[in-house]
Amino acid sequence: MNHPEPDDLPAALAQARSARRPGPDTPAGAAVPAWPGPPLALPEAGPADLDLDALLRLSLAAADEAGRLRPASSAGALHPVDTVLVVGDGCSLPPGRYGYDPLRHRVHRLGGPVDETPPGLTAELSVTAQRTASHYAHRAWPLLLLDTGHAAAALHLAARALGAAEPVARLEGHGADATALAAVHVPPPGPTSPPPSAPTPAELLARRSDPPPLPGTPPADALLAVLTTAARAGGDDLRWCAAVGGPRPGLLEAAPDGAGLRRTAAGEARPTLAAWAAGQAWIADAGAVLLARGCPADADAPHIRRTHLRAGYAVHLAHLTARRHGLAARPVGSWQQADLGAALGAPPGRDWIVHALALGTRHADEENTP
Repeated sequence: MNHPEPDDLPAALAQARSARRPGPDTPAGAAVPAWPGPPLALPEAGPADLDLDALLRLSLAAADEAGRLRPASSAGALHPVDTVLVVGDGCSLPPGRYGYDPLRHRVHRLGGPVDETPPGLTAELSVTAQRTASHYAHRAWPLLLLDTGHAAAALHLAARALGAAEPVARLEGHGADATALAAVHVPPPGPTSPPPSAPTPAELLARRSDPPPLPGTPPADALLAVLTTAARAGGDDLRWCAAVGGPRPGLLEAAPDGAGLRRTAAGEARPTLAAWAAGQAWIADAGAVLLARGCPADADAPHIRRTHLRAGYAVHLAHLTARRHGLAARPVGSWQQADLGAALGAPPGRDWIVHALALGTRHADEENTP
């Protein structure tokens, strides 16, 4: 079932960042925890209830029998994130604790109401590390944290689409449940309709990671919107930039006043990024690559946990912004020897790539159309 964090997370991150390649794949194990008790359908919501059936369909539920297609991105489509639902008043389920099965879209009752449970839902997110380690081996732990951040953001967006009061994501790791890496609290619906900026259910069900290639440099306004979304969601520990090609290749950031883009480095970075990202050659031809940077080599476990959870959360929200601007987008999570600061002439070990979102103006299927 849920797998605890390694005893030495800094050492695990150092291994993941090294050039050492994973070995052959190993068995991934069960795709869903063996929750006790019978599976229960999610009941229809009352007019004032938080609709858990819709919330989970828009955020975590699988859309195919294999369980690979889901609203939340995952490295290798391995989906290691497990969810316990702590249900309070104002929900379509009776108060209590439930394990969620995203393949069958069913819940298993784990226990009765918990003292001082707030109204609405708290989704506690943990991971079964074996699913990701089965393919990525020693590179798994940063990916597990990033995937958890993506799942938290998927719940946030689903709550906004359903008109719930503002959800609160706790992305520091290790709450009341020692195995939980993150938690998202979704209050019951408020008295008003969702704001105009809220996503629609159709948007959330349609979003996917686009297959490469992703050519075409995004226009400046779209790139600025994606950078701004990521920076707002990413917290204080991360910096954000975008590597672009074209006639003036280099790194771009949002200007301090937020009114435009500024160039912070000149030169073509995308081939180097492709080498750092587990040799994914297609990245060298992507229209742009949004980069989350930070998490120095001497970061402690809480810092590593926080920055990677935040990076996954922010890239997920930035992905939706990219889609709203007509861009193709694909998260990129595995990075080796990606010391961007040192490559730019700063002291080594201080400014590593944590996560990325490749962007383009044209989708792969459009490129292959005669």
